[in-house]
Amino acid sequence: MNSKKELPILGWREWITLPDLHIDHIKAKVDTGARTSALHATDIRYFKRKGHSWVRFKIHPTQRSKKLEIECEAPIVEKRKIKSSVGISTDRPVILTRIDIGNFHGEIELTLVDRDIMGFRMLLGRQAMRGHFLVDPGRSFIEGPGKSKASKNKANIKRKR
Repeated sequence: MNSKKELPILGWREWITLPDLHIDHIKAKVDTGARTSALHATDIRYFKRKGHSWVRFKIHPTQRSKKLEIECEAPIVEKRKIKSSVGISTDRPVILTRIDIGNFHGEIELTLVDRDIMGFRMLLGRQAMRGHFLVDPGRSFIEGPGKSKASKNKANIKRKR
């Protein structure tokens, strides 16, 4: 008998909900090569509230579209030097926020950075996934709110071959 808990499986991209930031769904790249998760944010402004550092920023959760714009505020956990995939280091604000993926509800650290030229508005890094998920790089949209019977069926057909 296997006493280990079976972890849910994520595809290489998933629909994610960020309730604290009022984002019902955002397409994220599941990236086991990235340590930290990142969220596309623009107009990042720092301010103090009751002696604590906060950040105000705007999110365009829909890829290649600026029609929907959500303004958010969050306390800053810290500023962290993060090296991008092309090797450039930048200081980024880090926030804590709730995340929902399928039946998983938890809290993760997110760095805020302008990802406008990147393929995804959000990157889900390995720290957020560790101990909660396994990744199947051959599948997509397994756990998130955007999953459909058609995409699940398509994935199952591919796996049977």
